[in-house]
Amino acid sequence: MPATWRIDFLHLGGWDWAPGFEMFWMEAGAPDGPLALVSLLLRDGESTVLVNTGPDAEMLPVLNQRWAEFDPRHRLSVRDDQRLEAQLGRLDVGTADVTHVIVTPFQPYAIGNLLALPNADYCLSRTGWIDFHAPRWRDHPHDYRPFVIPPPILTRLVTDRWDQVHLLENEEELLPGLSVFWTGAHHRSSVAVKIATSQGAVIASDCFMRPQNVTENRPLGISESLSETLAAYERIRREADVLIPLYDPAVFEQHPEGIGAAPRAAK
Repeated sequence: MPATWRIDFLHLGGWDWAPGFEMFWMEAGAPDGPLALVSLLLRDGESTVLVNTGPDAEMLPVLNQRWAEFDPRHRLSVRDDQRLEAQLGRLDVGTADVTHVIVTPFQPYAIGNLLALPNADYCLSRTGWIDFHAPRWRDHPHDYRPFVIPPPILTRLVTDRWDQVHLLENEEELLPGLSVFWTGAHHRSSVAVKIATSQGAVIASDCFMRPQNVTENRPLGISESLSETLAAYERIRREADVLIPLYDPAVFEQHPEGIGAAPRAAK
């Protein structure tokens, strides 16, 4: 039988307000709404995989100060019970239990707690990694370099944690039943994670903020490439049975018990 995974969803904070045009490109009438930081905990009885780590709480004042220049309502908050350790703990998982972590995209709200996972392989887009180190434009309106990979994290990744860095190819089966493909669209480091479950193929990504981005072919508002966005949506519509937008608070209402059967214990 093909490997299947159990998915549990972690709520790692979010924004109470975001403009509609951030979610739907050029749609002046799109309603404003909240954004959530949705993390996935994947287990198959052998491996424990985390998709995104949430922000480092100590960085929140710096993040919000910069984002306030856009709109003071656009503030990221993380309650104590939404911190990574607390969210893992309610599932009886410790930070040392995580074997792999997939980051999408390279941004402080996705990569901020990476180093808190001491035993994990850090799975990062090779395309995104190269773009970070050799960008075509030094000054990019969408990527503030100290936020993309915060310097304390970057230093550890290229020194004592380098052996744990796994640079993902644009098409890669990371583990049986778990694959990753590069999407671009939102950021150069954006990928889609495809997970085989008892309910079919689940695809999670930051390249769509709401299911309607994909199902109605309405590009997300923060998009670096419309052609990449449309190509990603075309593929995701073809391959996904279940869509998981990594910023949609409705995920927690739609899947309160997670997806898939409980994994069998490793032998």
